[in-house]
Amino acid sequence: MKKIIDYILSGIYVVYFGIILLIFDVIQRIVFNIFGQKAHQKVVNALNFFIVFGWYLTGSSIHFKKSVPLPKDRSIIFISNHQSMFDIPGIIWFLRKYTPLFVSKIELSKGIPSISYNLRVGKAALIDRKDRKQAMLAIAKMGSYIHENQYSATIFPEGTRSRTGKLKDFSVGGVAILLKKIPNAVIVPIAINNLAKFNPKGVFPLTSFSKLEWTTLEPIETEDKKPEELVQLAKEQIEKALDSK
Repeated sequence: MKKIIDYILSGIYVVYFGIILLIFDVIQRIVFNIFGQKAHQKVVNALNFFIVFGWYLTGSSIHFKKSVPLPKDRSIIFISNHQSMFDIPGIIWFLRKYTPLFVSKIELSKGIPSISYNLRVGKAALIDRKDRKQAMLAIAKMGSYIHENQYSATIFPEGTRSRTGKLKDFSVGGVAILLKKIPNAVIVPIAINNLAKFNPKGVFPLTSFSKLEWTTLEPIETEDKKPEELVQLAKEQIEKALDSK
């Protein structure tokens, strides 16, 4: 019976999701070309509001928690575990005041309404995972832009999502580049929970009545610490937060 409910509610959400992407693809293009980057970012925030709270259509609950207040006067490098394609809308919406920009694989920059357009014009670092030099340059360019505008970065050091929710190894390279370009940044780990269970096979079927959670953890000062140490400290916080669930 639960599987039948999953399919019915997932079908409703997929139709809703598709309509939202198509509508906002048009709105983004108009706003970006007429009003520019900052206005476009507000449209992106609105898009992700509708994506996130549309999950109520699946009977799921949505929870965001800040363990401690986050800095308001400096850039943040958010280091997060990666469970699902839906990790990102939650981060964009709940942390919108920090303008988090993402490192994304370049393949996503084409073919997906709204999402691809935002990646192309929204200053994300679009990386070719087969071309290390290109990836490094793209991350460095995004880091410089973030530093100039006092925005924030979000990176998933696991590289690819964990379909089981179990943490994979965290790589250091992308974080090290961002730290060079944003020397005054503070690192904030994010623990994402239950998103792997919510969409284990993609957009359909989703697992209805899931408890979807994003938690920002204790900020980590970067001064006098090597990138390897910072990434390990972030991973330990995320691991501890997930184990406590």
